[in-house]
Amino acid sequence: MSVVSFNKEKIMQNSEQAAKAMPAKQAKPVVAVVSPLSATATAATPASKKAGAWAAIAKRVFEGLLPPVIGLLIFGAIWSTVAALTQGLPGPVQTWHSAVELFSDPFYINNPNDMGIGWNILNSLKRVATGFALAAVVGIPMGFVIGRYAFMSKMAAPIISLLKPVSPLAWLPIGLLVFKAANPAAIWVIFITAVWPMIINTAVGVSKVPQDYMNVAKVLNLSEWKVITKILLPYVMPYMMTGVRLSIGAAWLVIVAAEMLTGGVGIGFWVWDEWNNLNVEHIIIAIFIVGIVGLLLEQCLVMLAKRYSYE
Repeated sequence: MSVVSFNKEKIMQNSEQAAKAMPAKQAKPVVAVVSPLSATATAATPASKKAGAWAAIAKRVFEGLLPPVIGLLIFGAIWSTVAALTQGLPGPVQTWHSAVELFSDPFYINNPNDMGIGWNILNSLKRVATGFALAAVVGIPMGFVIGRYAFMSKMAAPIISLLKPVSPLAWLPIGLLVFKAANPAAIWVIFITAVWPMIINTAVGVSKVPQDYMNVAKVLNLSEWKVITKILLPYVMPYMMTGVRLSIGAAWLVIVAAEMLTGGVGIGFWVWDEWNNLNVEHIIIAIFIVGIVGLLLEQCLVMLAKRYSYE
């Protein structure tokens, strides 16, 4: 070994020993400098977010409530003006006091022809429910058959075109003649009113099912029941529910007129009886009752349609 190489090795060993003996250099701690302005902004961020959320909620409430309130105020102002100019027509305040008195005991019974408003509403709803259920049992399956088979559609088309435009009250004498009683005759009028929208809308929905769906059913060799439940029903549901909504609205509209003619216990008979007694406040109250009940029935069907929607 030469002197030069020996010295190089000695120098390298000394350098390594010196490096190991040297203490590690400590890292200087980093101190974050936060200005008072940035700290204030950071602390205020949650509060500003909360204020923004409350402002958004207030805006939605304001936009949702203000237009209806303005509309009701305008309606009340017009009603008050017309009542002031028309002798015998009660205004909103007088009608409200009469409604409070009327609904203080809605289920009294003095005699079969003198019952509270609650009994009249329930009897009308019972007739509408019965006629509506019968119309659904008949109309919806018939709509499926008419929409499914072209032969049945052509056969039923002239009958539907002929009978659908007939006024529902024109069927009342036929019901009285056949059933010999006022209550089933009123139910018959509800049935004949509600059945047409169900048939037509269901049939239209079935006829609009894409042919590709039916071709797939043929390839898979599905039974008719599977075709109806797995293909037709999901596609037809929006059309069918539209027909149901139209039917319930028409049924509730017609029952008032039918009960005026048939008598008995019901909201229509109650309106006619109050007119004979010249109690105009109760007639106006009945108008609001009919509107509110019809609105609630339609909203219930809307929620039902959303519940069973296949979309």
